[in-house]
Amino acid sequence: MKKILVLFLMMAPLSLFAQKFGYVNSVEIAQVMPEYTKAINELKTLEKQYSDELKHIATEFEKKRNELEQVKDSLPESILQRRAVELEEIYARMEQYRQTSAQSFEQARETKFAAINEKLQKAIQDVGREGTYICVFDLASGIPYISETLCDNLDAKVKAKLGISATAAPVK
Repeated sequence: MKKILVLFLMMAPLSLFAQKFGYVNSVEIAQVMPEYTKAINELKTLEKQYSDELKHIATEFEKKRNELEQVKDSLPESILQRRAVELEEIYARMEQYRQTSAQSFEQARETKFAAINEKLQKAIQDVGREGTYICVFDLASGIPYISETLCDNLDAKVKAKLGISATAAPVK
């Protein structure tokens, strides 16, 4: 009996330090953040602006090329060469714009989502710290197995920390 009592007393402190684990799905949480919706809309607008400008340059190129095709037999060689160089310059400008607009778009996307991710990670850390969780796993990171029955789902708490309704639906 004495051994059982000693064993019980030895185990009691371990239960005081029960390890708490939680999990979140950062992708689902991010998709309901107002900043995410705003970023998506701004990126769609930016993409359309870049696309419209590229179409404008392409239209200019096609117009000049068609004009040259129609009159190429009636033009002196020097004028024909000058117009061909002009066409090459427009094409080069179009290709340069295609590259720089793609880079600018990617940079804008990274900047917008970095700010969202930073805010989300801070909220996850705050919830973990406030709830004295030893570890908070992210289902979106591809961890192969997390027991959802042995861990606490902290999505609602992180959403609350971000001021988002727990029932908010992700943006599609």
